[in-house]
Amino acid sequence: MESSDHELLLPLVQEENICLPLPINVVSKYWNVELPLIEAQESAKQYPDNAGSILIEGIELAEKNGLICKIIHSSISELKKIIDSGIPPIVILPGIPEITQHASVISGYNEDEKTILHYIQKDTQEGELQEGAIPQEIFDKEWSEDGRLLVILAPEDIISSLNINHPDENSNRMCFVSEKFNILKDMEKSLESIKKALELDQNNPTALNLFAGILNAQNSPDCIKYYEKSLELNNRNYLSYNGLGNFYLKSNNFDKARQSYSKAIEINPKRSAKIYKNRAYIQEKLGKNQEAKDDLKNYLKLSPKAADRGLIEQAIREL
Repeated sequence: MESSDHELLLPLVQEENICLPLPINVVSKYWNVELPLIEAQESAKQYPDNAGSILIEGIELAEKNGLICKIIHSSISELKKIIDSGIPPIVILPGIPEITQHASVISGYNEDEKTILHYIQKDTQEGELQEGAIPQEIFDKEWSEDGRLLVILAPEDIISSLNINHPDENSNRMCFVSEKFNILKDMEKSLESIKKALELDQNNPTALNLFAGILNAQNSPDCIKYYEKSLELNNRNYLSYNGLGNFYLKSNNFDKARQSYSKAIEINPKRSAKIYKNRAYIQEKLGKNQEAKDDLKNYLKLSPKAADRGLIEQAIREL
C-alpha cells in the first residue's frame, strides 16, 4: 500500500507486562520516555492470576515519568485530528472471540482508501513492525461497541496545544480505576470509584455499564435500569446487552434473556463464544431445538478448544 500523508512512525517495542501494556510502552517510547519495566514487574505481583493487561497501571507509570493522559469518548473526525497533531492515539476495541477489550495504538489513516492503520508487531526473530489497515467503516462499528473510548498520552505542551476538553475525562478515568479494583477483588473501592465516575458524569455509558455489572454480580435487579440507561446513550453497547442477558438468565426470564443475547449477537456475532452457549440453553428451554443446536455449533466454532467440547458435541447429537 502506498504511504499515506497521515501516518506516524512508531518505534519497534518488544517489552510488555500486564502493568506496562504494549500500547502504553509504544506511545511512551514514541515520546522518548523510557518506562521502567522493573517497576511494572513489581506492580504486576498484585495480579498473580490475571492474564489481561491493567491499562490504568501503565497510564499511571507513564504519568510518573512525565507524560499527561486524557481518556475520552471520541469520534473518527477527532481521532484523525489527534493523529494529524502528531499524537498516536490508543483506542479500546472489543476482544475476539471472548468478551474482553483490548487496547490498540493507531498509527495513522489513509483518506483515499478509507482505512485506519493499527500498530501491529510481528513476532519474528528479527522483529518486524507492520501496520494493519482496517476499513474505516468496520473499525468505527467495532470501536462504537465500547463507546469509542480513546486514550491520549503525550507531553503536557503537546496535550495543551490539542485544545481537546471533554467533560467526561475524569469520569472515564475513574472507570479504569474501578476496573483495576475489581480485578484486585476490592469491591468496596471498585464501587466507590464507579460511583465517583457517575457523580462526575451521570450520562457516561461506560460508567453506567460498569455499575450495572457490579449490581448484576450482587444479583440486584437494579442493574436493569443502569444497563438500559447505558443503552439509551449507546445503543451498540454489546456488553450492556450481554449483561442484561446474563441477569435475565439467572432470573429464569428466558424470553428477555434470549432477546438481550440476540441483540448483542446482532451487534457483533464473533465477540463471544459463551453467549451462544447461554442462548442455546435458553433455546432448548423454549423448545427451539434446532436453534439450540445452531448456537452450540457456533459456540464450538468460536471456541474450538473449549474444555467442554465433548459434552457440547454430545448435546448437539441429542438435540
